[in-house]
Amino acid sequence: MAKHNPPEVRDLPIGIDATGTRTETDSLGSVDVPADRYWGAQTQRSLTHFDIGDDRMPKAVYHAYGYVKKAAVIVNARAARMPEWKADLISRVADEVIAGKLDSEFPLYVWQTGSGTQSNMNVNEVISNRAIQLVGGQLGSKTPVHPNDDVNMGQSSNDTFPTAMHIAAVTAIERHLLPALGRLHDATAVKSRDWTDVVKIGRTHLEDATPLTVGQEWSGYAAQLEDAADHLASTTRGLYRLAMGGTAVGTGLNAPPTFGEDTAKVVAELTGRPFVTAPNKFAAQASLDPLVRVSAALRGVATALFKFANDMRWLGSGPRAGLHELILPANEPGSSIMPGKVNPTQAEAMLMVCVQVLGSDTAVAIGGNEGNFELNAFRPVIISNVLHSIRILADATDHFREFLVEGVQLNRDQLRHNVERSVMMVTALSPVIGYDKASEIAHLAIDDDLPLKEAALRRGVSDETYERIVVPKNLTHAGTADTRA
Repeated sequence: MAKHNPPEVRDLPIGIDATGTRTETDSLGSVDVPADRYWGAQTQRSLTHFDIGDDRMPKAVYHAYGYVKKAAVIVNARAARMPEWKADLISRVADEVIAGKLDSEFPLYVWQTGSGTQSNMNVNEVISNRAIQLVGGQLGSKTPVHPNDDVNMGQSSNDTFPTAMHIAAVTAIERHLLPALGRLHDATAVKSRDWTDVVKIGRTHLEDATPLTVGQEWSGYAAQLEDAADHLASTTRGLYRLAMGGTAVGTGLNAPPTFGEDTAKVVAELTGRPFVTAPNKFAAQASLDPLVRVSAALRGVATALFKFANDMRWLGSGPRAGLHELILPANEPGSSIMPGKVNPTQAEAMLMVCVQVLGSDTAVAIGGNEGNFELNAFRPVIISNVLHSIRILADATDHFREFLVEGVQLNRDQLRHNVERSVMMVTALSPVIGYDKASEIAHLAIDDDLPLKEAALRRGVSDETYERIVVPKNLTHAGTADTRA
């Protein structure tokens, strides 16, 4: 490689003080772009041809692309494929991308080429022009930093875009969603411990069942959350394998033999996460199976959260004509016409988020099916849906915890009343007097609206036997009920 005298790098703030347009070029010819923007011809073409809706490529993808470009330039410089000064310049701009300082320069829509090529070129063009600006060059000249030859050296959109997808998804899950789930789990576990001795009547098929404690019920919510989070964390590990190094179709054409391994190692160093090169680049580029599995795990998280939120709103229903076992926090007025009404709004918001996540998972699964030959061309819609699901689940989980779970209280009077009126505690008598006689007592209590004890006494159960056997607290644990005749 010929040696060049390194140009002086200026400490210039981000931004271009210009009006009108400038001419940029690509392989199809020249394009006018806004003069105050860093992007180039391919970005501008995409804005024109794919002006569809309001859905923009998530900024998290571009931040992840910053790591991709920085890792690649570090590896290329170490291999003397690029002079150090140029690598340092590109690396400096990549840091600006990672930090979100150039977010306004990434305007492309989700609905674009299925490979993500235009987003890759958006990054390449922005880094190129910002680097050119820093050394006092002419924007759009591609000198001394070329978007393809330099910023994209040894790379293809086909291996860099799935790499950025993985980095973005891992970062969002590990930085936002898993911690939020952990906080909700801990808050739920505190409630479970606080209410471990409070007896209530269980429900199966929406009908009265045998007793349990409120703490036991809430331990189920906590366990569901823990299981869902553990499964998500386990599935996320599949995203540590990066497609980088496969270039166009997985063969690694135009990249050094160890480019994939080397860039994955640098990405791991830069992010602090154990990224490695994918052992089979053909699978890594022709499919998006790891993200499909992560989306399914997000569906599992949504399922657990849906159950929790739905129970909360039903148990808090009332205050006079519902179950009203829980007293939900009054966060805001619940009606524009009914004074004093309070609604389970946090539960409703969570339920809607979960419904959206389930729908997004369907889109991801369908897109994941479409890995035709050497490329899955549904990448933008898949990463958009996955990142959206992660974001809304994380936000909703924190709000649900802060504004509902942490402030919820028990309506102990209602719980006691339900226990006192329960008929299904007759189940404890069944081993002593037989199923048929216990069933007769239950029907008598229901048909004549009698307390269970009175119905039992009318059918020949002694007062001593009833008081010894039908002890609500004893019925909440296996082996504690007295079954002696």
